[in-house]
Amino acid sequence: MGGHPTSIHNVVASCQTDSKIPLAKLANEIEGIEYEPEQFPGLVLRLNEPKAAALIFSSGKIVCTGTKSPEEAKKAVNALVDLMRKVGININEIKAVDIQNIVASSYLGKEVNLNKIAYELDDCEYEPEQFPGLVHRMDEENVVFLIFTSGKIICTGGKSIEQIERSIEKLKQKLKAIGAL
Repeated sequence: MGGHPTSIHNVVASCQTDSKIPLAKLANEIEGIEYEPEQFPGLVLRLNEPKAAALIFSSGKIVCTGTKSPEEAKKAVNALVDLMRKVGININEIKAVDIQNIVASSYLGKEVNLNKIAYELDDCEYEPEQFPGLVHRMDEENVVFLIFTSGKIICTGGKSIEQIERSIEKLKQKLKAIGAL
C-alpha cells in the first residue's frame, strides 16, 4: 500500500465459551470488576496486559474491545479465560474468536474538497453544520469512512486489516476518478 500508514485504534472481538459464567462469583473473586445486574446483564472487566476491556455475560459470551490488532484481541480473550480458570470457573473451550469491527485511520496525502466528494460520490452524507466530516458508506466492502478536509480518514466496520487496506485503496481510486485526489 503506497503512501501513508494505516493505524489501528480499536478491535472488537467476540467469542463463546463452552460453559455458563457465574458473574456474581467472578465479581467477588476479581478486583476492579464493574457489575451492576440491575443496569446491565453483563460485567465489565479491564485487563492491563494486553490493554483491553471485556464484557462478559452469564451465557458464556465474551466481547473484548480496546486492543490494537486482531492478534492482541485473541491474546486478551485467552488472558481473560485464564483469569477466570484461576478463580475456579470451569471453561474448557473457547469457540472461535470472531473479529466484529476494526477502527483504523489513515491519511489521503493532501487536503480534499468534501463538497465535491459529496456531490460526485454515491452513498455520502455531508452536513458540515452538524459534523465536520463526510460519511461515505462503501457497501461492497461493508465499511464506513469518515473523510475530513485535512485528508485524514477513519475507517470502521472492517473485519480484517487486509479488508481495511483494500477499502482504503478503493476509496483512493474512487476519489482519483472524480478528480478529488
